[in-house]
Amino acid sequence: MSPSTDRKRAVRIAGCSGGFTDRSMAITRMAGDPEVDVVMGDWLSEMTMTVHGSGKVKRLASAEDQAKLPLEERKKSAMYADTFIQCFEPAIPNLVRNKTKLAVNAGASDTELLAEVVIDMLKKQDAGHLKVAWIEGDDVTGQVNSLIEKGEKFESLMHGKKLEEWGMDPICAQAYLGGLCIAEAFKQGADIVIAGRVADAAPVIGAAAWWHDWQNDQFDQLAGALVAGHLIECSSYVCGGYYSMFKDLIKTGKHVNMGFPIAEVEFDGTFNIAKEKDSGGCVTVASCASQLLYEIQGPLYYNCDVTADLTGIKMVQIGEDLVRVTNVKGLPPPPTTKVGITAPAGFQCEWHFFMCGLDIEEKCRITEDQIRYAMGENINRFSTLKFHQNGSSPIDAYNQDVATVDFRCFAQTSDPEVVRPDIPNGFNRWCLEVFLQSAPGLSLSNDLRQIVPKPYYEYWVTLLPQTELPLKVHFEWDNKKSLELPAPRVTKQYSRQQESYDTASPADLCSFGETVRAPLGYIVAGRSGDKASDCNCGFFVRDDDEWDWLRSFMTIERVKQLLGPEEYKGKPIDRFEIPGIRAVHFLLHDHLDRGYNACSNYDTLGKNAMEYIRAKTVDLPKKFLDRGKI
Repeated sequence: MSPSTDRKRAVRIAGCSGGFTDRSMAITRMAGDPEVDVVMGDWLSEMTMTVHGSGKVKRLASAEDQAKLPLEERKKSAMYADTFIQCFEPAIPNLVRNKTKLAVNAGASDTELLAEVVIDMLKKQDAGHLKVAWIEGDDVTGQVNSLIEKGEKFESLMHGKKLEEWGMDPICAQAYLGGLCIAEAFKQGADIVIAGRVADAAPVIGAAAWWHDWQNDQFDQLAGALVAGHLIECSSYVCGGYYSMFKDLIKTGKHVNMGFPIAEVEFDGTFNIAKEKDSGGCVTVASCASQLLYEIQGPLYYNCDVTADLTGIKMVQIGEDLVRVTNVKGLPPPPTTKVGITAPAGFQCEWHFFMCGLDIEEKCRITEDQIRYAMGENINRFSTLKFHQNGSSPIDAYNQDVATVDFRCFAQTSDPEVVRPDIPNGFNRWCLEVFLQSAPGLSLSNDLRQIVPKPYYEYWVTLLPQTELPLKVHFEWDNKKSLELPAPRVTKQYSRQQESYDTASPADLCSFGETVRAPLGYIVAGRSGDKASDCNCGFFVRDDDEWDWLRSFMTIERVKQLLGPEEYKGKPIDRFEIPGIRAVHFLLHDHLDRGYNACSNYDTLGKNAMEYIRAKTVDLPKKFLDRGKI
């Protein structure tokens, strides 16, 4: 039913993709449900933005006249999310049959070209009547360069340093756009909206604002849609993916073919989270809390259109696989938006050795010492050189694989010659030549692809005034008409440092009775993730009395202790509480070594940090353990 005839009905928005690797039949499945009004999907990440942005720069430098090439030729060097095409093509019949709207951020650095490709695909399936719009404004390379020339310092959101201290030469910049541009496209009649780097939750804001005809100052309503978008934009994450309580799904056989989520957003911005019919996974308060805590930076969640205050949020299970979310407060958006600046940083490669048996630490030590000796003064040619012992070798292991450790030597450099694999005096040779004098039980990897150097990039996250965004909506069916959209009129300046505190009136931990030394994760669930080099960790529990214990137990100092001296980097840690979901959230500033694109650690996305902490042993109240382990 169209919004014009039933504007008060909740709009049902399905999340079909959380990234470029998600399941290819998702749009088809969700557009196949006639009760779904809009399908949204997210195909971008910081990694893909860097790859696509730098790729487009290289293409523009080498192409003489790209625009004159036939479409099939231009597609070969396109810098959009090509996996979107695999998802979109089989879904076209269902989009037509059920008149389902579609909004995606798959355009990356070639949004206009992707819109052209989509129109061509629609025509080939006799669906050319569907109207396609695309969003322009996320490529702000020119605006950033102009502001740099005028003296703008572009301080990093991760550590506060100025761009000039980076020591890199930026080549492209992409800003995060809001969702009201998508609402405008739908309002003008679009069936399909192709965007570049809109914020992950922006398509849900756009769909709900269009459906309910919200104005840009209805902040409570927009904030509700922002949180709904955050919950469903990673597709099955909110339906049991990356879920601390995943063993419950194994017991019921619901751990395969997890469903895709649906946000039912009402006229006042409150909403329910449901999931695809006849699918696995689950939608529970805990699964929704897990996703809410993922990738947030503090009690305030910023977007170009609105700021959502998360502190009072409440979640209630109102049915099987149905959770109601209320009490999200809306505030004006900031006058700025997040922008990612990309620069080429050099080359990286790595060697892997496999060790087994007793004395693993000493075997790693002798190997590292020998490689460093072979390198000699050449060590100074590397900007990063790290040695990692991955795993341990237990005594009486039940097979040799379990007893085998991966010893990794990781290198980054701006000097391409030192990592060339074909020279007699370089990284490859220095790692290889020590093999015959190594410790016993060391084997070489037979997969040498990672010794070949690959270019890597660094990513600088900062802020850009929204007035600098060249925001336009293009309507391809209407003589390629376009509409410029202004920056928001009502904004609010926020401190870069969000509120951080330990709990008020902590309970005496002794009051919880007898304790047992056990892993924290036996009674505490959680979720972690990355935003550039920041890592967030959100902990939550099942019952109210456990919440009283958690808020008192999980202090900033406790997190430092649980991380341990090897993992705590000495950087600031922020803390805040969300009582409505029994959660304590921590933001570990600049914890992830420059973020995904340049990270030298295994946990490039911060997703492992929570499970590392949950496996640490602490003194747990026995009465909570007696309720059963998570």
